[in-house]
Amino acid sequence: MTQTKTVTLDVRTIPPWERHPKIFDIFDSLEPGESLVIINDHDPRPLHYQFMMEREGQFEWKSEEKSAREWVASIKRVKK
Repeated sequence: MTQTKTVTLDVRTIPPWERHPKIFDIFDSLEPGESLVIINDHDPRPLHYQFMMEREGQFEWKSEEKSAREWVASIKRVKK
């Protein structure tokens, strides 16, 4: 059984203007089947919309509110 790569990124410490470019850079480096987990301080809905526009058909998205200041989004690469 092979282990699938998962990258975890806590963006709460990254300046807002750097967050999306960094997230897309990491996602673009993933191979199909690998995932990026993002920890954020708000609902990442705008990021999800951006993924739907710019990476349509390339990802699976799951997002969950853990607490008032912690959201976790898992973005799985399904194809390049």
